[in-house]
Amino acid sequence: MAGVITTGNHPKALWPGMHAFFGASYKEHPEEFREIFMVEKSSKNYEEDTALTGFGLAPTKTESGAISYDSETQGFTKRYTHVVYGLGYTVSEEELEDNQYEIVSRRRIKRLAFSMRQTKEIVSANILNRAETSGYNGGDGVVLLSTAHTSTNGNWSNKLSTAADLSEAALEDLVIQIGQATNDRGLQIAIRPTKLIVPINLMFDAKRILKSELQSGNANNDINALKGMFDFTVNHYLTDTDAWFIKTDSPNGMTMFERRALSFTTDNDFDSSNAKAKSTMRFSVGWSDAHGLYGSGGA
Repeated sequence: MAGVITTGNHPKALWPGMHAFFGASYKEHPEEFREIFMVEKSSKNYEEDTALTGFGLAPTKTESGAISYDSETQGFTKRYTHVVYGLGYTVSEEELEDNQYEIVSRRRIKRLAFSMRQTKEIVSANILNRAETSGYNGGDGVVLLSTAHTSTNGNWSNKLSTAADLSEAALEDLVIQIGQATNDRGLQIAIRPTKLIVPINLMFDAKRILKSELQSGNANNDINALKGMFDFTVNHYLTDTDAWFIKTDSPNGMTMFERRALSFTTDNDFDSSNAKAKSTMRFSVGWSDAHGLYGSGGA
């Protein structure tokens, strides 16, 4: 819906006596992308993270025998190319002159900020929305949630072997899988689950599973072993109603680079006297090490 905002866009604003204009002044959710991504600053055209293999296990050394030497190699590279997002509006001089309600004009910049925030949330959430969508690959050439992440020790997986809806049993299985994670050389690594990420549809299930003192839906008075292990967060921009994810503390996992923070600029067109306002931001978002997120697309 493009074009200049003129007196014809909201003629009721030209006459006194209106009680309120509604529909464009709602509250917004807090910044939910920060619950998923580590946000870092960037001062370059793009950022790159490169995988590096470590060393393997040490073999025995015989008396007077030579020591064994190992080597390390560079793996895949993940490039974050920053993208500019921008939106603006133009208002005629007459509309600004004749508008009887200053609040309508003053809130336009807030409504623009609202649109920019929503854009950033949706772009970020789409990393998870497309976690199993073919073609949206990471640096290792496969999708975010995959059984075919590559390493020198063979393929590894960050998704349940059998897709399952969110439940206590499924969550325990995935937590165990996280605890069995290995590095590129097959050595055990200590990564921990830090947050369960769910869509609004699974909010109550997540609370019952993680917050109940006893097992949810069980009359045996068994303790809830998951209580207190980690918390959960609701992301309102997830589109799959039964997909769920676990963020871990793996370094260089889910990452966002901010090249240019949200900014606003205003100006006037000399010939038409129209007033213009625009907002831009520049960032990139994705993942380097897929150990940063585990999940299931639901049954």
